[in-house]
Amino acid sequence: MADSATNVPPPPHTIFDTILVLDFGSQYTHLITRRLRELNIYSEMLPCTQKISELSFKPKGIILSGGPYSVYWDDAPHVDPAVFEMGVPILGICYGLQEIAWHSDQKNVVAGEKREYGHAILNVHKHSGKTAHVDALFAGLEDDMDVWMSHGDKLSQRPAGFVTVAASENAPFAGIAHEEKEWFGIQFHPEVTHTKKGTPLIKNFAANICGAKQDWTMDAFVGKEIERIRALVGPKGQVIGAVSGGVDSTVAAKLMHEAIGDRFHAIMVDNGVLRLNEAKQVKETLTAGLGINLTVIDASDRFLDLLAGVKDDPEKKRKIIGNTFIEIFQEKAKEIAAAAKGSANEGEIEWLLQGTLYPDVIESISFKGPSATIKTHHNVGGLLEGMHLKLIEPLRELFKDEVRALGTQLGIPEDLVWRHPFPGPGLAIRIIGEVTRDQVRIAQQADHIFIEEIKKAGYYKQISQAYAALLPVKAVGVMGDKRVHAQVIALRAVETTDFMTADVFDFPTKFLSKVSTRIVNEVDGVCRVLYEGKSSQQPTTSELSGHEFANGQIVTSKPPGTIEME
Repeated sequence: MADSATNVPPPPHTIFDTILVLDFGSQYTHLITRRLRELNIYSEMLPCTQKISELSFKPKGIILSGGPYSVYWDDAPHVDPAVFEMGVPILGICYGLQEIAWHSDQKNVVAGEKREYGHAILNVHKHSGKTAHVDALFAGLEDDMDVWMSHGDKLSQRPAGFVTVAASENAPFAGIAHEEKEWFGIQFHPEVTHTKKGTPLIKNFAANICGAKQDWTMDAFVGKEIERIRALVGPKGQVIGAVSGGVDSTVAAKLMHEAIGDRFHAIMVDNGVLRLNEAKQVKETLTAGLGINLTVIDASDRFLDLLAGVKDDPEKKRKIIGNTFIEIFQEKAKEIAAAAKGSANEGEIEWLLQGTLYPDVIESISFKGPSATIKTHHNVGGLLEGMHLKLIEPLRELFKDEVRALGTQLGIPEDLVWRHPFPGPGLAIRIIGEVTRDQVRIAQQADHIFIEEIKKAGYYKQISQAYAALLPVKAVGVMGDKRVHAQVIALRAVETTDFMTADVFDFPTKFLSKVSTRIVNEVDGVCRVLYEGKSSQQPTTSELSGHEFANGQIVTSKPPGTIEME
Protein backbone atom coordinates (compact mmCIF):
# COMPACT_ATOMS: atom_id res chain seq x y z
CA MET A 1 0.00 0.00 0.00
CA ALA A 2 1.26 3.49 -0.84
CA ASP A 3 2.22 5.94 1.87
CA SER A 4 -0.90 8.01 2.59
CA ALA A 5 1.05 11.26 2.96
CA THR A 6 3.02 11.09 -0.25
CA ASN A 7 1.04 8.55 -2.30
CA VAL A 8 4.40 6.93 -3.11
CA PRO A 9 4.42 3.12 -3.22
CA PRO A 10 6.77 1.74 -0.55
CA PRO A 11 10.15 0.07 -1.16
CA PRO A 12 10.46 -3.72 -1.66
CA HIS A 13 10.87 -4.61 2.01
CA THR A 14 7.34 -3.36 2.71
CA ILE A 15 5.83 -5.04 -0.36
CA PHE A 16 7.54 -8.44 -0.34
CA ASP A 17 7.95 -10.73 2.64
CA THR A 18 11.46 -9.91 3.87
CA ILE A 19 14.09 -11.84 5.78
CA LEU A 20 16.42 -9.43 7.57
CA VAL A 21 20.09 -10.42 7.73
CA LEU A 22 22.08 -8.68 10.46
CA ASP A 23 25.78 -8.54 9.61
CA PHE A 24 28.52 -9.17 12.17
CA GLY A 25 31.28 -8.74 9.60
CA SER A 26 31.61 -12.23 8.13
CA GLN A 27 33.08 -12.49 4.64
CA TYR A 28 30.11 -14.78 3.89
CA THR A 29 27.25 -12.54 5.06
CA HIS A 30 26.24 -11.31 1.62
CA LEU A 31 25.92 -14.94 0.52
CA ILE A 32 23.06 -15.42 2.97
CA THR A 33 21.15 -12.68 1.18
CA ARG A 34 22.11 -14.16 -2.20
CA ARG A 35 20.83 -17.62 -1.27
CA LEU A 36 17.52 -16.17 -0.10
CA ARG A 37 17.11 -14.16 -3.31
CA GLU A 38 17.90 -17.29 -5.34
CA LEU A 39 15.00 -18.93 -3.50
CA ASN A 40 12.82 -15.98 -4.67
CA ILE A 41 12.60 -14.73 -1.10
CA TYR A 42 13.36 -11.05 -0.65
CA SER A 43 16.13 -10.26 1.84
CA GLU A 44 18.00 -7.20 3.01
CA MET A 45 21.23 -6.97 4.94
CA LEU A 46 21.82 -4.36 7.66
CA PRO A 47 24.60 -3.85 10.23
CA CYS A 48 24.29 -5.84 13.45
CA THR A 49 24.07 -2.49 15.26
CA GLN A 50 20.71 -1.70 13.61
CA LYS A 51 18.21 -0.31 16.11
CA ILE A 52 14.99 -2.25 15.77
CA SER A 53 12.93 0.83 16.68
CA GLU A 54 14.31 2.53 13.56
CA LEU A 55 13.26 -0.20 11.14
CA SER A 56 10.57 0.90 8.69
CA PHE A 57 9.27 -2.66 8.31
CA LYS A 58 8.79 -5.85 10.29
CA PRO A 59 10.70 -8.78 8.80
CA LYS A 60 9.25 -12.26 8.58
CA GLY A 61 12.41 -13.56 10.22
CA ILE A 62 15.93 -12.57 11.21
CA ILE A 63 19.26 -14.22 10.45
CA LEU A 64 22.32 -13.33 12.54
CA SER A 65 25.48 -13.77 10.48
CA GLY A 66 28.92 -15.04 11.35
CA GLY A 67 31.73 -12.68 12.31
CA PRO A 68 35.43 -12.41 13.18
CA TYR A 69 34.89 -11.51 16.84
CA SER A 70 34.36 -13.44 20.06
CA VAL A 71 31.09 -12.66 21.83
CA TYR A 72 32.80 -12.55 25.23
CA TRP A 73 35.26 -9.78 24.24
CA ASP A 74 34.65 -6.42 25.91
CA ASP A 75 34.32 -4.66 22.54
CA ALA A 76 32.42 -7.46 20.76
CA PRO A 77 29.42 -6.31 18.70
CA HIS A 78 25.95 -7.36 19.86
CA VAL A 79 22.49 -6.97 18.41
CA ASP A 80 19.85 -4.68 19.80
CA PRO A 81 18.17 -6.75 22.59
CA ALA A 82 14.86 -5.81 20.95
CA VAL A 83 15.69 -8.40 18.26
CA PHE A 84 14.69 -11.08 20.75
CA GLU A 85 11.42 -9.33 21.54
CA MET A 86 10.08 -9.03 17.98
CA GLY A 87 8.23 -12.32 18.02
CA VAL A 88 9.71 -13.52 14.72
CA PRO A 89 11.85 -16.61 14.04
CA ILE A 90 15.60 -16.14 14.49
CA LEU A 91 18.46 -18.15 12.99
CA GLY A 92 22.01 -17.61 14.26
CA ILE A 93 24.88 -18.74 12.05
CA CYS A 94 28.33 -19.34 13.63
CA TYR A 95 28.90 -16.08 15.58
CA GLY A 96 25.12 -15.65 15.37
CA LEU A 97 24.64 -18.96 17.20
CA GLN A 98 27.05 -17.79 19.90
CA GLU A 99 25.25 -14.45 20.11
CA ILE A 100 21.97 -16.25 20.85
CA ALA A 101 23.67 -18.41 23.49
CA TRP A 102 25.53 -15.43 25.01
CA HIS A 103 22.26 -13.50 25.21
CA SER A 104 20.82 -16.36 27.27
CA ASP A 105 23.86 -16.68 29.57
CA GLN A 106 27.32 -15.22 29.05
CA LYS A 107 28.88 -18.44 30.39
CA ASN A 108 27.55 -20.40 27.43
CA VAL A 109 30.39 -19.48 25.02
CA VAL A 110 34.09 -20.23 25.44
CA ALA A 111 37.24 -20.36 23.33
CA GLY A 112 37.45 -23.77 21.72
CA GLU A 113 40.35 -26.08 22.49
CA LYS A 114 40.54 -26.92 18.82
CA ARG A 115 39.72 -24.63 15.91
CA GLU A 116 37.51 -26.06 13.20
CA TYR A 117 37.97 -24.77 9.65
CA GLY A 118 36.82 -26.68 6.60
CA HIS A 119 34.59 -29.69 6.02
CA ALA A 120 32.90 -31.49 8.89
CA ILE A 121 30.31 -34.23 9.13
CA LEU A 122 27.14 -33.21 10.94
CA ASN A 123 24.95 -35.66 12.80
CA VAL A 124 21.31 -34.55 12.90
CA HIS A 125 19.29 -35.31 16.04
CA LYS A 126 15.56 -35.92 15.81
CA HIS A 127 13.20 -35.13 18.70
CA SER A 128 9.96 -37.07 18.51
CA GLY A 129 7.38 -35.79 20.93
CA LYS A 130 8.97 -32.33 21.20
CA THR A 131 7.35 -29.13 19.97
CA ALA A 132 6.78 -29.53 16.24
CA HIS A 133 9.07 -26.69 15.19
CA VAL A 134 12.17 -28.12 16.88
CA ASP A 135 13.01 -30.44 13.97
CA ALA A 136 11.80 -28.04 11.27
CA LEU A 137 15.23 -26.57 10.44
CA PHE A 138 16.65 -29.94 9.37
CA ALA A 139 13.41 -31.35 7.93
CA GLY A 140 14.11 -33.53 4.92
CA LEU A 141 17.86 -33.39 5.42
CA GLU A 142 19.46 -36.75 5.99
CA ASP A 143 21.99 -37.60 8.66
CA ASP A 144 25.75 -37.21 8.15
CA MET A 145 25.52 -33.85 6.40
CA ASP A 146 28.71 -32.51 4.87
CA VAL A 147 29.00 -28.92 6.17
CA TRP A 148 31.54 -26.10 6.18
CA MET A 149 32.91 -24.94 9.54
CA SER A 150 34.86 -21.76 10.22
CA HIS A 151 35.12 -21.09 13.95
CA GLY A 152 37.40 -21.08 16.97
CA ASP A 153 34.88 -20.46 19.76
CA LYS A 154 32.06 -22.86 20.59
CA LEU A 155 29.27 -23.39 23.10
CA SER A 156 30.44 -24.73 26.44
CA GLN A 157 26.93 -25.84 27.31
CA ARG A 158 23.49 -25.88 25.80
CA PRO A 159 21.53 -22.70 26.63
CA ALA A 160 18.55 -23.10 28.93
CA GLY A 161 15.36 -23.88 27.05
CA PHE A 162 17.17 -25.25 23.99
CA VAL A 163 17.65 -28.78 22.68
CA THR A 164 20.48 -30.09 20.51
CA VAL A 165 19.42 -30.74 16.92
CA ALA A 166 22.87 -31.32 15.35
CA ALA A 167 26.42 -32.10 16.43
CA SER A 168 29.85 -32.60 14.87
CA GLU A 169 32.92 -34.28 16.30
CA ASN A 170 34.35 -30.99 17.52
CA ALA A 171 31.10 -29.11 18.14
CA PRO A 172 28.61 -31.04 20.30
CA PHE A 173 26.12 -28.17 19.99
CA ALA A 174 26.50 -27.52 16.26
CA GLY A 175 22.75 -27.06 15.98
CA ILE A 176 20.31 -25.95 18.68
CA ALA A 177 16.61 -25.11 18.76
CA HIS A 178 14.51 -23.43 21.43
CA GLU A 179 11.75 -25.68 22.73
CA GLU A 180 9.10 -22.93 22.75
CA LYS A 181 10.28 -20.06 20.56
CA GLU A 182 11.29 -20.39 16.91
CA TRP A 183 14.93 -19.61 17.64
CA PHE A 184 17.65 -21.69 16.03
CA GLY A 185 21.43 -21.63 16.00
CA ILE A 186 23.95 -23.50 13.85
CA GLN A 187 27.74 -23.51 14.11
CA PHE A 188 28.37 -24.14 10.40
CA HIS A 189 27.82 -21.95 7.32
CA PRO A 190 24.86 -23.06 5.16
CA GLU A 191 25.31 -20.10 2.81
CA VAL A 192 28.56 -21.37 1.24
CA THR A 193 28.52 -23.94 -1.54
CA HIS A 194 30.81 -26.22 0.50
CA THR A 195 27.79 -27.06 2.68
CA LYS A 196 26.02 -29.46 0.36
CA LYS A 197 22.52 -29.11 1.80
CA GLY A 198 22.89 -25.47 2.84
CA THR A 199 20.27 -23.97 0.53
CA PRO A 200 17.53 -26.45 1.53
CA LEU A 201 18.26 -25.61 5.18
CA ILE A 202 17.94 -21.88 4.48
CA LYS A 203 14.67 -22.60 2.66
CA ASN A 204 13.43 -24.57 5.65
CA PHE A 205 14.01 -21.55 7.85
CA ALA A 206 12.81 -18.76 5.56
CA ALA A 207 9.92 -20.39 3.71
CA ASN A 208 8.72 -23.10 6.09
CA ILE A 209 9.46 -21.69 9.55
CA CYS A 210 9.13 -17.95 8.83
CA GLY A 211 6.42 -18.42 6.22
CA ALA A 212 8.03 -16.00 3.75
CA LYS A 213 6.44 -16.11 0.30
CA GLN A 214 8.73 -17.07 -2.59
CA ASP A 215 7.46 -14.31 -4.87
CA TRP A 216 10.56 -12.14 -5.36
CA THR A 217 11.07 -12.07 -9.15
CA MET A 218 12.01 -9.36 -11.63
CA ASP A 219 8.63 -9.79 -13.28
CA ALA A 220 6.98 -8.90 -9.96
CA PHE A 221 9.51 -6.14 -9.22
CA VAL A 222 9.38 -4.20 -12.50
CA GLY A 223 5.72 -3.20 -12.39
CA LYS A 224 5.87 -2.12 -8.77
CA GLU A 225 9.09 -0.15 -9.36
CA ILE A 226 7.65 1.69 -12.38
CA GLU A 227 4.64 2.59 -10.24
CA ARG A 228 6.93 3.80 -7.46
CA ILE A 229 8.99 5.94 -9.87
CA ARG A 230 5.88 7.59 -11.32
CA ALA A 231 4.58 8.41 -7.86
CA LEU A 232 7.94 9.79 -6.70
CA VAL A 233 8.49 12.00 -9.74
CA GLY A 234 4.88 13.10 -10.16
CA PRO A 235 2.97 13.88 -13.37
CA LYS A 236 5.20 16.79 -14.42
CA GLY A 237 8.50 16.14 -12.68
CA GLN A 238 11.63 15.49 -14.68
CA VAL A 239 14.66 13.31 -14.05
CA ILE A 240 18.21 13.70 -15.23
CA GLY A 241 20.24 10.51 -15.34
CA ALA A 242 23.80 9.38 -15.63
CA VAL A 243 24.46 6.73 -18.26
CA SER A 244 27.70 5.06 -19.23
CA GLY A 245 26.61 2.31 -21.59
CA GLY A 246 27.17 -0.35 -18.96
CA VAL A 247 24.42 -2.75 -18.00
CA ASP A 248 23.56 -0.97 -14.73
CA SER A 249 23.01 2.50 -16.15
CA THR A 250 21.39 1.11 -19.32
CA VAL A 251 18.82 -0.91 -17.36
CA ALA A 252 18.18 2.02 -15.01
CA ALA A 253 17.73 4.37 -17.99
CA LYS A 254 15.36 1.99 -19.77
CA LEU A 255 13.33 1.52 -16.59
CA MET A 256 13.10 5.28 -16.14
CA HIS A 257 12.12 5.78 -19.80
CA GLU A 258 9.37 3.16 -19.39
CA ALA A 259 8.10 5.01 -16.31
CA ILE A 260 8.10 8.66 -17.43
CA GLY A 261 9.06 8.72 -21.12
CA ASP A 262 10.67 11.89 -22.46
CA ARG A 263 10.62 13.52 -19.05
CA PHE A 264 13.72 11.45 -18.41
CA HIS A 265 16.87 13.13 -19.72
CA ALA A 266 19.80 10.75 -20.07
CA ILE A 267 23.17 12.42 -19.79
CA MET A 268 26.51 10.90 -20.65
CA VAL A 269 29.51 12.83 -19.46
CA ASP A 270 32.73 12.15 -21.32
CA ASN A 271 35.06 12.50 -18.37
CA GLY A 272 38.18 11.79 -20.39
CA VAL A 273 38.69 8.37 -18.76
CA LEU A 274 36.17 6.32 -20.72
CA ARG A 275 36.95 3.27 -22.82
CA LEU A 276 38.07 3.75 -26.43
CA ASN A 277 35.28 5.35 -28.54
CA GLU A 278 32.88 4.85 -25.62
CA ALA A 279 30.87 8.07 -25.95
CA LYS A 280 30.14 7.58 -29.65
CA GLN A 281 29.10 3.94 -29.23
CA VAL A 282 26.84 4.62 -26.25
CA LYS A 283 25.02 7.43 -28.06
CA GLU A 284 24.26 5.16 -31.00
CA THR A 285 23.13 2.30 -28.75
CA LEU A 286 20.83 4.23 -26.43
CA THR A 287 19.27 6.61 -28.92
CA ALA A 288 18.84 4.42 -32.00
CA GLY A 289 18.53 1.10 -30.17
CA LEU A 290 16.45 1.95 -27.10
CA GLY A 291 14.80 5.26 -28.00
CA ILE A 292 16.28 7.06 -25.00
CA ASN A 293 16.82 10.82 -25.23
CA LEU A 294 20.55 11.14 -24.64
CA THR A 295 22.85 14.14 -24.46
CA VAL A 296 26.62 13.64 -24.50
CA ILE A 297 28.69 16.29 -22.73
CA ASP A 298 32.39 16.44 -23.47
CA ALA A 299 33.96 17.45 -20.16
CA SER A 300 37.19 15.51 -20.59
CA ASP A 301 39.47 18.53 -20.20
CA ARG A 302 37.65 19.62 -17.04
CA PHE A 303 38.11 16.21 -15.38
CA LEU A 304 41.68 15.62 -16.51
CA ASP A 305 42.77 19.06 -15.33
CA LEU A 306 41.31 18.36 -11.88
CA LEU A 307 42.98 14.93 -11.73
CA ALA A 308 46.40 16.30 -12.64
CA GLY A 309 48.90 15.77 -9.85
CA VAL A 310 46.80 13.22 -7.92
CA LYS A 311 49.22 10.29 -7.68
CA ASP A 312 48.83 8.21 -4.55
CA ASP A 313 45.27 8.66 -3.29
CA PRO A 314 42.59 6.65 -5.15
CA GLU A 315 39.89 7.94 -2.80
CA LYS A 316 40.75 11.49 -3.88
CA LYS A 317 40.33 10.44 -7.51
CA ARG A 318 36.90 9.03 -6.72
CA LYS A 319 35.82 12.16 -4.85
CA ILE A 320 37.01 14.48 -7.63
CA ILE A 321 35.18 12.50 -10.29
CA GLY A 322 32.03 12.02 -8.21
CA ASN A 323 31.80 15.68 -7.22
CA THR A 324 32.51 16.95 -10.72
CA PHE A 325 29.83 14.65 -12.12
CA ILE A 326 27.26 16.21 -9.80
CA GLU A 327 28.37 19.74 -10.63
CA ILE A 328 27.90 19.03 -14.33
CA PHE A 329 24.52 17.38 -13.78
CA GLN A 330 23.28 20.37 -11.80
CA GLU A 331 24.44 22.74 -14.54
CA LYS A 332 22.75 20.63 -17.22
CA ALA A 333 19.56 20.29 -15.18
CA LYS A 334 19.18 24.08 -15.13
CA GLU A 335 19.67 24.22 -18.90
CA ILE A 336 17.07 21.51 -19.55
CA ALA A 337 14.55 23.10 -17.19
CA ALA A 338 15.00 26.48 -18.87
CA ALA A 339 14.61 24.97 -22.33
CA ALA A 340 11.45 23.08 -21.28
CA LYS A 341 9.54 26.17 -20.14
CA GLY A 342 6.31 26.54 -22.06
CA SER A 343 6.51 23.01 -23.51
CA ALA A 344 4.60 19.84 -22.68
CA ASN A 345 7.59 18.70 -20.64
CA GLU A 346 7.73 21.80 -18.48
CA GLY A 347 8.48 20.87 -14.91
CA GLU A 348 11.20 21.23 -12.33
CA ILE A 349 14.14 18.83 -12.53
CA GLU A 350 14.73 17.70 -8.99
CA TRP A 351 15.80 14.07 -9.42
CA LEU A 352 19.09 12.47 -10.40
CA LEU A 353 18.99 8.84 -11.58
CA GLN A 354 21.88 6.60 -10.58
CA GLY A 355 22.49 2.92 -11.24
CA THR A 356 23.55 2.08 -7.69
CA LEU A 357 23.47 -1.66 -6.97
CA TYR A 358 23.16 -3.54 -3.68
CA PRO A 359 26.86 -4.58 -3.62
CA ASP A 360 27.75 -0.86 -3.91
CA VAL A 361 25.65 -0.17 -0.84
CA ILE A 362 27.06 -3.10 1.14
CA GLU A 363 30.68 -2.21 0.38
CA SER A 364 30.13 1.41 1.36
CA ILE A 365 28.55 0.64 4.74
CA SER A 366 30.75 1.45 7.71
CA PHE A 367 29.71 1.05 11.31
CA LYS A 368 31.45 0.78 14.66
CA GLY A 369 32.11 -2.88 15.22
CA PRO A 370 32.83 -5.66 12.72
CA SER A 371 32.78 -3.85 9.41
CA ALA A 372 34.75 -1.11 7.76
CA THR A 373 34.44 0.74 4.49
CA ILE A 374 36.25 -1.09 1.70
CA LYS A 375 36.10 1.82 -0.69
CA THR A 376 33.82 4.71 -1.51
CA HIS A 377 31.62 4.15 -4.54
CA HIS A 378 31.15 7.40 -6.44
CA ASN A 379 27.41 6.77 -6.62
CA VAL A 380 27.06 5.96 -2.91
CA GLY A 381 29.54 7.97 -0.91
CA GLY A 382 31.16 10.41 -3.31
CA LEU A 383 28.47 13.07 -3.72
CA LEU A 384 28.60 16.78 -2.92
CA GLU A 385 27.10 17.71 0.45
CA GLY A 386 25.30 20.66 -1.13
CA MET A 387 23.84 18.70 -4.03
CA HIS A 388 20.54 20.27 -5.15
CA LEU A 389 19.23 17.16 -6.88
CA LYS A 390 17.62 14.25 -5.04
CA LEU A 391 18.79 10.73 -5.87
CA ILE A 392 16.50 8.14 -7.38
CA GLU A 393 18.08 4.69 -7.43
CA PRO A 394 15.70 2.03 -8.79
CA LEU A 395 18.35 -0.73 -8.79
CA ARG A 396 19.61 -0.08 -5.27
CA GLU A 397 18.19 -3.32 -3.83
CA LEU A 398 19.40 -5.54 -6.71
CA PHE A 399 22.44 -7.73 -7.26
CA LYS A 400 24.11 -7.83 -10.68
CA ASP A 401 22.41 -11.04 -11.85
CA GLU A 402 19.04 -9.56 -10.88
CA VAL A 403 19.84 -6.44 -12.93
CA ARG A 404 20.58 -8.63 -15.96
CA ALA A 405 17.29 -10.48 -15.44
CA LEU A 406 15.50 -7.13 -15.18
CA GLY A 407 17.18 -5.94 -18.40
CA THR A 408 15.93 -9.04 -20.21
CA GLN A 409 12.47 -8.42 -18.78
CA LEU A 410 12.58 -4.88 -20.22
CA GLY A 411 13.55 -6.17 -23.67
CA ILE A 412 17.14 -4.86 -23.71
CA PRO A 413 19.28 -6.75 -26.28
CA GLU A 414 21.43 -9.58 -24.95
CA ASP A 415 24.76 -7.97 -25.90
CA LEU A 416 23.89 -4.96 -23.72
CA VAL A 417 22.52 -7.03 -20.85
CA TRP A 418 25.74 -9.05 -20.68
CA ARG A 419 28.16 -6.17 -21.17
CA HIS A 420 30.92 -6.11 -18.57
CA PRO A 421 30.52 -3.40 -15.94
CA PHE A 422 32.60 -0.26 -16.05
CA PRO A 423 33.28 1.80 -12.89
CA GLY A 424 32.03 5.36 -12.54
CA PRO A 425 35.57 6.72 -12.06
CA GLY A 426 36.48 4.88 -15.27
CA LEU A 427 40.08 4.37 -16.24
CA ALA A 428 41.15 6.74 -13.46
CA ILE A 429 41.12 3.80 -11.05
CA ARG A 430 42.74 1.48 -13.57
CA ILE A 431 45.65 3.87 -14.05
CA ILE A 432 47.69 3.46 -10.91
CA GLY A 433 49.26 6.80 -10.11
CA GLU A 434 48.72 10.11 -11.88
CA VAL A 435 46.12 10.27 -14.64
CA THR A 436 47.47 12.08 -17.70
CA ARG A 437 46.20 12.23 -21.26
CA ASP A 438 48.98 9.95 -22.46
CA GLN A 439 48.34 7.44 -19.67
CA VAL A 440 44.66 7.41 -20.66
CA ARG A 441 45.60 6.73 -24.28
CA ILE A 442 47.74 3.75 -23.28
CA ALA A 443 45.08 2.29 -20.98
CA GLN A 444 42.32 2.75 -23.59
CA GLN A 445 44.24 1.05 -26.37
CA ALA A 446 45.43 -1.86 -24.23
CA ASP A 447 41.96 -2.44 -22.80
CA HIS A 448 40.40 -2.36 -26.28
CA ILE A 449 42.79 -5.04 -27.52
CA PHE A 450 42.20 -7.26 -24.48
CA ILE A 451 38.39 -7.14 -24.75
CA GLU A 452 38.49 -7.57 -28.52
CA GLU A 453 40.55 -10.76 -28.20
CA ILE A 454 38.32 -12.06 -25.38
CA LYS A 455 35.28 -11.70 -27.64
CA LYS A 456 37.03 -13.33 -30.59
CA ALA A 457 38.00 -16.31 -28.42
CA GLY A 458 34.44 -16.75 -27.11
CA TYR A 459 35.29 -16.05 -23.46
CA TYR A 460 33.29 -12.86 -22.98
CA LYS A 461 30.13 -14.32 -21.39
CA GLN A 462 32.16 -16.68 -19.24
CA ILE A 463 33.95 -13.69 -17.71
CA SER A 464 32.13 -11.27 -15.40
CA GLN A 465 34.60 -8.40 -15.73
CA ALA A 466 37.88 -7.91 -17.57
CA TYR A 467 40.15 -4.95 -18.17
CA ALA A 468 43.70 -3.75 -18.71
CA ALA A 469 45.30 -1.60 -16.01
CA LEU A 470 48.38 0.59 -16.25
CA LEU A 471 50.94 0.05 -13.49
CA PRO A 472 53.09 2.85 -12.04
CA VAL A 473 56.36 1.10 -12.96
CA LYS A 474 58.58 0.81 -16.00
CA ALA A 475 60.43 -2.20 -17.33
CA VAL A 476 63.42 -2.68 -19.57
CA GLY A 477 62.68 -4.22 -22.96
CA VAL A 478 64.24 -4.71 -26.36
CA MET A 479 62.27 -3.44 -29.34
CA GLY A 480 63.70 -3.05 -32.82
CA ASP A 481 67.15 -4.05 -31.53
CA LYS A 482 67.03 -1.09 -29.15
CA ARG A 483 66.86 -0.98 -25.38
CA VAL A 484 63.62 0.64 -24.17
CA HIS A 485 62.38 1.62 -20.76
CA ALA A 486 58.59 1.53 -21.08
CA GLN A 487 55.43 0.92 -19.11
CA VAL A 488 53.74 -2.23 -17.86
CA ILE A 489 50.14 -3.33 -18.45
CA ALA A 490 48.38 -5.68 -16.01
CA LEU A 491 45.42 -7.66 -17.31
CA ARG A 492 42.64 -8.77 -14.96
CA ALA A 493 39.62 -11.00 -15.57
CA VAL A 494 37.31 -12.48 -12.97
CA GLU A 495 34.29 -14.77 -12.60
CA THR A 496 31.53 -13.90 -10.15
CA THR A 497 27.75 -13.98 -9.76
CA ASP A 498 27.26 -11.16 -7.26
CA PHE A 499 30.51 -9.09 -7.45
CA MET A 500 30.92 -9.45 -3.69
CA THR A 501 33.38 -12.29 -4.17
CA ALA A 502 35.24 -13.21 -7.35
CA ASP A 503 37.70 -15.77 -8.69
CA VAL A 504 40.28 -15.08 -11.36
CA PHE A 505 39.62 -16.48 -14.85
CA ASP A 506 41.90 -19.23 -16.13
CA PHE A 507 43.13 -18.27 -19.62
CA PRO A 508 45.24 -20.58 -21.79
CA THR A 509 48.83 -19.36 -22.06
CA LYS A 510 48.52 -19.19 -25.85
CA PHE A 511 45.69 -16.68 -25.55
CA LEU A 512 47.62 -14.49 -23.11
CA SER A 513 50.67 -14.59 -25.35
CA LYS A 514 48.58 -13.35 -28.28
CA VAL A 515 47.13 -10.49 -26.24
CA SER A 516 50.55 -9.56 -24.90
CA THR A 517 52.08 -9.52 -28.37
CA ARG A 518 49.33 -7.29 -29.74
CA ILE A 519 49.53 -4.80 -26.87
CA VAL A 520 53.30 -4.51 -26.98
CA ASN A 521 53.29 -4.14 -30.77
CA GLU A 522 50.30 -1.81 -31.11
CA VAL A 523 50.37 0.40 -27.99
CA ASP A 524 53.16 2.91 -28.05
CA GLY A 525 54.84 3.20 -24.65
CA VAL A 526 54.32 -0.39 -23.41
CA CYS A 527 56.99 -3.10 -23.39
CA ARG A 528 55.57 -5.66 -20.98
CA VAL A 529 52.23 -7.28 -20.12
CA LEU A 530 51.31 -9.22 -16.96
CA TYR A 531 48.18 -11.21 -16.15
CA GLU A 532 46.75 -10.95 -12.65
CA GLY A 533 45.25 -14.39 -12.58
CA LYS A 534 45.72 -18.08 -13.20
CA SER A 535 47.56 -19.38 -16.22
CA SER A 536 49.25 -22.59 -17.25
CA GLN A 537 52.39 -20.56 -17.93
CA GLN A 538 55.45 -21.57 -15.89
CA PRO A 539 56.44 -18.92 -13.34
CA THR A 540 59.24 -16.54 -14.19
CA THR A 541 60.34 -13.52 -12.23
CA SER A 542 61.40 -10.24 -13.78
CA GLU A 543 62.90 -7.14 -12.18
CA LEU A 544 60.73 -4.10 -12.85
CA SER A 545 62.22 -0.92 -11.40
CA GLY A 546 62.79 -2.62 -8.07
CA HIS A 547 59.44 -4.48 -8.05
CA GLU A 548 59.19 -8.21 -8.63
CA PHE A 549 56.24 -9.77 -10.43
CA ALA A 550 55.64 -13.47 -11.02
CA ASN A 551 54.32 -13.71 -14.57
CA GLY A 552 51.15 -15.79 -14.72
CA GLN A 553 51.23 -16.53 -10.99
CA ILE A 554 49.51 -13.49 -9.49
CA VAL A 555 46.31 -15.13 -8.30
CA THR A 556 44.23 -12.54 -6.47
CA SER A 557 40.59 -13.33 -5.85
CA LYS A 558 38.09 -11.07 -4.11
CA PRO A 559 38.66 -11.05 -1.20
CA PRO A 560 41.44 -10.26 -0.37
CA GLY A 561 41.69 -8.05 -3.45
CA THR A 562 38.95 -5.94 -4.98
CA ILE A 563 37.91 -6.37 -8.60
CA GLU A 564 39.18 -2.93 -9.57
CA MET A 565 42.76 -1.84 -8.96
CA GLU A 566 41.87 1.21 -6.87
